[in-house]
Amino acid sequence: MIFVDTLQLIPHTIAEIFHSKGTLIKADKGMHIFQEGELADHIFLVQSGSIQISKETESGKELTIRICSSNSLIGESLLFCGDQYHSTTAKTLEYSTLFSIHNNQFETILNEQPTLLIDFLKWIQTENVKNQSRLRDLVLHGKKGALYSTLIRLANTYGEYRNDNEVYINLALTNTEIANLCATSREMVNRMLTDLRKTNKIKMDKSYITILDLNYLKREIDCENCPLTICRID
Repeated sequence: MIFVDTLQLIPHTIAEIFHSKGTLIKADKGMHIFQEGELADHIFLVQSGSIQISKETESGKELTIRICSSNSLIGESLLFCGDQYHSTTAKTLEYSTLFSIHNNQFETILNEQPTLLIDFLKWIQTENVKNQSRLRDLVLHGKKGALYSTLIRLANTYGEYRNDNEVYINLALTNTEIANLCATSREMVNRMLTDLRKTNKIKMDKSYITILDLNYLKREIDCENCPLTICRID
């Protein structure tokens, strides 16, 4: 079995700040780290576990924006903006640990150490490209393309490769959670996943998916084979 290479999602220099100066938070499954509308006064580094970043639309539908794992920053987009409020909600999908630093403290450290600020800005640029890439897939390739690109991103983030074309996604997700990632309905996702199973493109065991033909999914959405730092779900 071949595992996806572990990527340093944030610069090592930035991670060290959280490990040396941050406050450790232990969160049980289903706990909110922050909620939409709350004052955004802390930034968090995920040490372990999985954190769902989501937003609720006016109609009450939930859209999952990211599923973050270790070495991911959350609450990071509101630095150097004065008092701001969270536009999303962060909830644990499993027992998780995080480091927390107050925005003012983190901003002071970045101001005092320009090389760290440059590292942080470079990371922000990569995050922007990642978000633009996902939005492009959700908008341009329709419902099927949204699902296929989501499965590819899940494979790149949580995948355990059996060979070049078969990958086990080591993250339990219900069809509703997958639908929220694809900005579509659970019924639509149910139908598309059923079609993929019938044509032997995927295999499902409870809430775990194994992609049996990754190249098929890539061909269907004209995959550009973006770097793994971009084609991710976190």
